[in-house]
Amino acid sequence: MRRWIARVGAGVVCSTAGAMGVGAGLGHALPPPEDVPEEVLRTQIVLEGRSPVTGEPLTASEHATQQTSRQTAIEEQPRDLPPEIRQTVMLLKLRRLLRPVLPFIF
Repeated sequence: MRRWIARVGAGVVCSTAGAMGVGAGLGHALPPPEDVPEEVLRTQIVLEGRSPVTGEPLTASEHATQQTSRQTAIEEQPRDLPPEIRQTVMLLKLRRLLRPVLPFIF
């Protein structure tokens, strides 16, 4: 009896797999042979790119000069705020700090 159940069970599994086409199209799941594997692409060094400002193609040296000029432009921006805005920011930070402790006040 057990042998018969084992044979019937194996037959059902094999017939179901055959009906579903499992194993028939395994070669279709592979990428084309001219495709470069992702592992190889990760190790390659990219020497060209696009400008984040205009989107035009750049070489590595042009990209480096553009990036340094953008960084210096960011550093040269004034950081001083008027005293009213500083006080408002400080009060907002204090409110955010006290809200979990004293939720009924805010």
